[in-house]
Amino acid sequence: MTNAQAPASAEITEHAEAQAAPPRPAGRFDVAIVGAGPVGATLALLLAQRAPQLRIALVDGRGPQAGYDDPRTLALSHGSREILARAGAWPHDPGALPNTPIQHIHVSQAQRFGSTQIDALEHSVPALGYVVRYGALMRALDSASARLSARVEHTPPPSHTSPPSHAPHIDVLDSDIPGLHHFRPYRAIALRQDAQQVTITLRASVDDHAHTLHATLAVNAEGGLFEGQATRPRARDYGQTALVGFVTCERPRVGWAWERFTSDGPLALLPQEHGYALVWCCSHAQAKRRRELADAPFLDELHTAFGDRMGKFTSITARAGFPLGLNALGQVVDARVAAIGNAAQTLHPVAGQGLNLGLRDAFDLADALVRDARSAAAHRGVPGPAALAAFARRRRADRGLTIRITDLLPRVFGIDATPVARLRGMALASLDLIPPLKTAFARQMMFGQRG
Repeated sequence: MTNAQAPASAEITEHAEAQAAPPRPAGRFDVAIVGAGPVGATLALLLAQRAPQLRIALVDGRGPQAGYDDPRTLALSHGSREILARAGAWPHDPGALPNTPIQHIHVSQAQRFGSTQIDALEHSVPALGYVVRYGALMRALDSASARLSARVEHTPPPSHTSPPSHAPHIDVLDSDIPGLHHFRPYRAIALRQDAQQVTITLRASVDDHAHTLHATLAVNAEGGLFEGQATRPRARDYGQTALVGFVTCERPRVGWAWERFTSDGPLALLPQEHGYALVWCCSHAQAKRRRELADAPFLDELHTAFGDRMGKFTSITARAGFPLGLNALGQVVDARVAAIGNAAQTLHPVAGQGLNLGLRDAFDLADALVRDARSAAAHRGVPGPAALAAFARRRRADRGLTIRITDLLPRVFGIDATPVARLRGMALASLDLIPPLKTAFARQMMFGQRG
C-alpha cells in the first residue's frame, strides 16, 4: 500500500481544517454520492432499499438521455448480475435489460502453445457473464430508482440574472425527507471535509451559480476514463489503446467469449446480439493505423490475429479508441470520504474486471454503511466514519488481487521471448490439468475475493 491519499478526484477535493463538532443540522444529507454511472447508481439503490431512514443525495452531472445514448459495451460477471439483481436493476423480464449470456470463455496465446476453456456448467452458474450496452443498463438503473417508495428528483431552478460579484448567489441544497434525492444535472466542482461533515459545491448546467450540499459522509464515484484523470499513487501507462467496435463473422459461436493474447496485446471478442463486441489492445500507432483502414483490410488483419475459429470476419462498425493505463489510489478512504469504481481505480480491460470490481466496491460499501447504521453505536441510525474504515479493510484483498492480476497479465503476455511464451503456455494448460486452480481463477473473475 502506498501512503494515504484523498480518494476524491483532484477536481473536487479540498480539505478544510478540523473544527469543533456542532449539533447535527436537520437538513443535512446522511450520505452524498458524487457520480451516477453504474457504480454510483447501484450504491444509491442498495442504500435506499436497505436503509430507508437515510437521506441519500445522488449527484449526477448529466441528464438521463446522455446515459441512455452512451454506445459503450459492458461485460458483467455473474457476481455483478447478482449485485444488480439485489439493487432491483436486473429485471426478471429479459426484454427489460437486453443482454447476451457468456456460457464459455476460451483463453489462448496467438501462435503459441497453451490454452484453456472455462464453462458455466463446470461452476454451477447459468452464465459466466453477460454482455450489455451501457445505455440499457442505465435505463434499468433509472427504472429501479423510479420504483423506490421515497425518491425525489431535483433539477436546477430556472436561470436568472446573476447577482453582483460582491454578493455571490449560493443555494444550500438540503432536505429533511428520508430516501434517495437525485440531483441532475449538477456537477461537483469542490469538496471539503471537517470533523463533522463534508461540504460539496455543485454547479448546475443552466446557470453559473454555486449550490452547496452538506453530508455526514461522501462517496466519490465519478472516475471518468484513464486519459482524463489526475495521476494517482499507483499508476502505469501501458502505451496502448483499446480499439473497440462491433464485428460479425461467418461462423459465430453462440455464448462464446474469446480472450487471445497477441504480440500486440490482448484481443477480446464478446458475444453481443448477432455479432461480437471487439476489444483489441495494441500500441497507439497501430490503433491509429487500424482505425483509418478501410473495412476489408481491417477485417483481414483481425482474422490474422484471431485465427479461423469463426471463419472470416464480415463487417466492422463503430470503431473507437481509448488509451489504457492503471491509475489507482493507495487508500480508498480518507476520514469521511470514500472512493469507489473508477474514482478508486482504473484498470487495463484484460479479463473485463474494471466495472465488476467497481460494483463489488458499491456492494461492500452499502453493506458496511447499513451495518453501521443498525449498530448500537449509530447516532439516529446514521452511519459514521467507522463504516468507511470497515469498508476499506473489507475491500483490501479483492482490490489488491484484482489490480495485480489485470496489471500483470498484459505485461507478461506482452513478452515475445520463446522461453517466457512456453512458461505462459504451461500456465494456461495447467488450469485444465489442475481443476481446483481453474475453479479458483474462475471464481475470482466472477465474484472476486470475499472480504
